[in-house]
Amino acid sequence: MTRQPEYPESPEYPEDLEQPGLVRTGRSTFIRPIRPDDADRLVDFVGRLSRATLAFRSLGPVVRARDEVIRRGAHVDYLNELALVALAGDDIVGLVRYLRDAERPDHAEVTFTIRDDHQSEGFGRLLLEHIAAAARDRGIRVLEADLLTDNVRMINVFLGSGYRVETGPPGQILHFDIAIDPQAEAVARAERREHTAVRRSLRPLLEPRSVAVVGANRSPLTIGHEIVANLLRGGFPGSVFPVNPHADEIAGARAYPSIRELPEPPDLVLVAVRAEAVPGVVRECAEAGVKAVVVVSTGFGETGPDGRAAELELARFARASGMRLVGPNCMGVVNTSSGARLAATFSPALPAPGRVAMSSQSGPLGLTVLDLARRLRLGFSGFVSVGHSVDVSTNDLLQWWDEDPGTSVILLHVEHFGDPRRFARIARRVAPRKPIVAVHPGHADTAVDSLFAQSGVIRTRSLQELFDVALLLSHQPPPAGNRVAVLTNAGGPAALTVGACAASGLRVATLGDRTRQTLRSALAPQAEVANPVDLTPTATAAHYRQALDAVLADDEVDAAIVLFMPPLADKADEVASAILDAASAQPSKPVVTSFLGGAGVADLLRRGELVVPTYAFPESAAASLGHAAAYEAWRSRPAGFVPDLDGIDTERARALLAGLSAGSVPASVARELLGCYGIDVSDVSDETGSGPGRDAFLRVDADPVFGPVVAFGLTGDYADLMADVAYRVTPLSDRDAREMIRSLRAAPLLDGRVGGRGVDLAALEETVLRISAMVEDLPEIEAMDLRPVRLAPPGEGVAVTRAEIRLCEPKNREAV
Repeated sequence: MTRQPEYPESPEYPEDLEQPGLVRTGRSTFIRPIRPDDADRLVDFVGRLSRATLAFRSLGPVVRARDEVIRRGAHVDYLNELALVALAGDDIVGLVRYLRDAERPDHAEVTFTIRDDHQSEGFGRLLLEHIAAAARDRGIRVLEADLLTDNVRMINVFLGSGYRVETGPPGQILHFDIAIDPQAEAVARAERREHTAVRRSLRPLLEPRSVAVVGANRSPLTIGHEIVANLLRGGFPGSVFPVNPHADEIAGARAYPSIRELPEPPDLVLVAVRAEAVPGVVRECAEAGVKAVVVVSTGFGETGPDGRAAELELARFARASGMRLVGPNCMGVVNTSSGARLAATFSPALPAPGRVAMSSQSGPLGLTVLDLARRLRLGFSGFVSVGHSVDVSTNDLLQWWDEDPGTSVILLHVEHFGDPRRFARIARRVAPRKPIVAVHPGHADTAVDSLFAQSGVIRTRSLQELFDVALLLSHQPPPAGNRVAVLTNAGGPAALTVGACAASGLRVATLGDRTRQTLRSALAPQAEVANPVDLTPTATAAHYRQALDAVLADDEVDAAIVLFMPPLADKADEVASAILDAASAQPSKPVVTSFLGGAGVADLLRRGELVVPTYAFPESAAASLGHAAAYEAWRSRPAGFVPDLDGIDTERARALLAGLSAGSVPASVARELLGCYGIDVSDVSDETGSGPGRDAFLRVDADPVFGPVVAFGLTGDYADLMADVAYRVTPLSDRDAREMIRSLRAAPLLDGRVGGRGVDLAALEETVLRISAMVEDLPEIEAMDLRPVRLAPPGEGVAVTRAEIRLCEPKNREAV
């Protein structure tokens, strides 16, 4: 009898390392730690390797290992030995493994093996990113590898990674030491690779050559039927394949019994069947070579934990099978570009072509969104209802629309963030070129506000406000400043507008002498030529034209709000034409209007490509202009960067944490930890509150979604009674630290505008940045509270007088 091998008891499987991935070609895959039940898959994987690949792996002559030896490779402890596999369906196509050096616990030997038929697709680079992140979390700082000199592909992966790479002396075998601390260049290259891969993976979804609809129904007004009908009505240029085993034709298109019997594998499949039938359909799609699937079916995560588990398994299967998946519980995708003309949705309201793209995380809400856009005459370049977003997410779509020449404004309906740090990175890259406007259902959510503020995202509080802002930004430039001129023919609405401007961060401009003289000579004697400019109820279209020309020519005016209360209905078209004439003469300054009581005015304020947004109420016009001005102010400031700070001893800090358990850190250790990051804690707490300077606090809390959130404020009534506290999500750039401090309502006390000399802002900003670096480097820190922090006058620094640090449950911190 053959003796069965004895394996050690399997340690806890690290589910957090299960992640989808995209290779350079845009192919989807699923990466996860190897498991004991992968033993047979591993044998099959090795059996498919060519002799050349085996030679690269074994650094010399090929000696095929026995199956039992190969099976042992499926058993790892996930700490000192870790292997990650990349899957194509149920098969392993890529494997990376590290083995920690027992004598140097921060070093590990790493090996890569990619199946021959998947080499040159980018699996090596993708697996390097994943194993490097996992190794860092387990205290490994250097990955070592030996390669044959003719293993050019893997050598290029290491040299092109952006990590600091050192090689040994030239010879038949090259030795590489790869320092896997996330260097800026490594992060930048990984982001570029990801960006390219995401765009390629989404092309079959948003620019498919053929589309199939599984669950297409013969009865009109059913979901499956309407998707087919919309595809045909929208003029989709490719093939449309309804799939229904009981029908020959649907909406005028020939129907087929199943995906397997289609004349060609479609790029995109929409699935509108019962929830329990969806996995089988998706498996058929994988077998047919489909590249993208949209699951409009309900009955998944919204039904509870079992439904959530089912949709996550669906996503894992899709990614492992090389497909992207939208949904479930969504209403489809729309791309109005002339080449795509894709209306893959059951919505009865289809948007007109335009320059606005939108992602919505709510399926049912999408119906309202498209109907509202149609009523506002807001054109869309694209619309994607991501539903539960188990795979394709807002982050992916941002990267698609970033390079879409037909999109100039991006709208987001965001209920939850899958990866907020990734969102922040992508948004910071996109927002300077294309405004991102988001609506989020939360209210007292400082982390969301901070994330949006740091990323340049315009946050709105309602769908109506979202579309109001989009209407402006899609047709008018954002104002260069916040100085506004208000033109009106009625005093009451003007007063409301002035108040709304103040509430929106706008300032009613002081008109220049020349502008006022021009207005006096052009307007009726009873007209008011100060700002607001009251043209009086007798104003004609010519008066509007002359007044708007004058204020837009004023260097002290950045934008104009034009109000019109029609005393006679037949004047509206003349006034609208005058406004269009003036706006076209000054295209660099935005103009918005409110025609109170006017119906059909939006049509009057359009002339070819020129559109002047109009709002039912002046408050909406002011609020939209305020959002646009704040966005332009953010965009015009220098971009921030995360600085390299001197005097930081990360290794010493990690050594201090290695022997600690969860909970509060002893005061002496907290002091030493902060010292490792150049922050001195001095025992002068009894002296605080006396002498020049002010007392403040710096606090860090680990948000379950956003990670570490830094809070700053002045102690006492400022924070306790006035809630004057600023928040930012780490990592903080120099710009984030500067804006965080200056965003307090009490900021005039800090910069010396009120109450004396102010404080040492440079030292305070540096302290904030050092705290950010500390919690980024040391994820074990769950909370930190520094208070009081004595803010001395300029040039005299910052003194931390008391520090409390709390650690979360330790994760993978055991020594070898």
